[in-house]
Amino acid sequence: MLENVVPPSHLHVSQSHNQRIPVFKNIESFARKSVLEKRTSKCHLTGLREETQDDDTLKVGIIGGGHLGKQLAHTLLQFIPIPAENLRISTRRPETLDEFKKLGIQCFYQNASLVGWANVVFLCCLPSQLPNICVEIQTRLGKDCIVYSFVSAIPVSRLKLLLNHTNILRPQYQCAEDLAHVWEANEITAALQDPVILQATCPYSPAGGISLNIKWLEGMFYALLNFCTAKDMPHPQVLQHLSELFSSQHLKACREGEASPLKFQAQDFVSQIYAKNLSQRRPFPLFDLTTVQLKETPFSQYLSNSTTFQDCFTHLYCDSFGISLTKEQEEPEVSTGSPSQ
Repeated sequence: MLENVVPPSHLHVSQSHNQRIPVFKNIESFARKSVLEKRTSKCHLTGLREETQDDDTLKVGIIGGGHLGKQLAHTLLQFIPIPAENLRISTRRPETLDEFKKLGIQCFYQNASLVGWANVVFLCCLPSQLPNICVEIQTRLGKDCIVYSFVSAIPVSRLKLLLNHTNILRPQYQCAEDLAHVWEANEITAALQDPVILQATCPYSPAGGISLNIKWLEGMFYALLNFCTAKDMPHPQVLQHLSELFSSQHLKACREGEASPLKFQAQDFVSQIYAKNLSQRRPFPLFDLTTVQLKETPFSQYLSNSTTFQDCFTHLYCDSFGISLTKEQEEPEVSTGSPSQ
């Protein structure tokens, strides 16, 4: 149990599917806020060359240009929306990605170069390809680069060894038995504009369908903290931005007589002892995301017990796709499944 979150030298603290894009939209928003508060001049998008490592924009790389990689690219472009110059795809067959090249997206076959440039990397390759890819990229991964794996056959503990990296996220899905009547759309971008599917795929949705282990959501929050730490944001500033993000949804989610809007505190993410000794100017430590997804953390209990957070997150999740929940959608009569706790 991660009761005592301490610096990296002591506890390894380092840093068909719904793509869960809103969190990456919020990551970019946090980065922009950090830049505005640290500089007097506006952050501007620069040309995406490998030497622009100090750029504060969100840079996303996709390894794999098959069906999943293409669907993910379309989703990022539509729902973030990420500028085309901030997205790159590495695949063994870049000649099949002309539709993305025409949009200004760089498509090539250079996995190591891709991860040396990106701060978020999606693995959309086949399980048989993953060991060789890990050998290619492990020495080029920055410690704060977030690796998000869709290779379902490889557990996160194995990925940690293959990549010699701890900033890894891997979703684990749970499907309701009668999923077919919910998930009928073939295209991800179309599916994510359907209120029924959105409600069915939200981690706290009572509607069932496709759901994720809540540890995924926990990992995403710690990944966000890691991203902010990489930008050297003081932890009080990170907590303020998180609280503002969810407070904006509070009036939509709360009911009469409910508690005051959410306000995150340091001890929600680290132990009370560590929080007490964390100076106001210091960022959070870089967390080991593989450990976060496999063990209990200070945030585990918060996610399980805060119904206010659960309501706010559901609204924020749907609002990120332009969908506003009605009273009936918030409290459906029939439940077809529940997320794994």
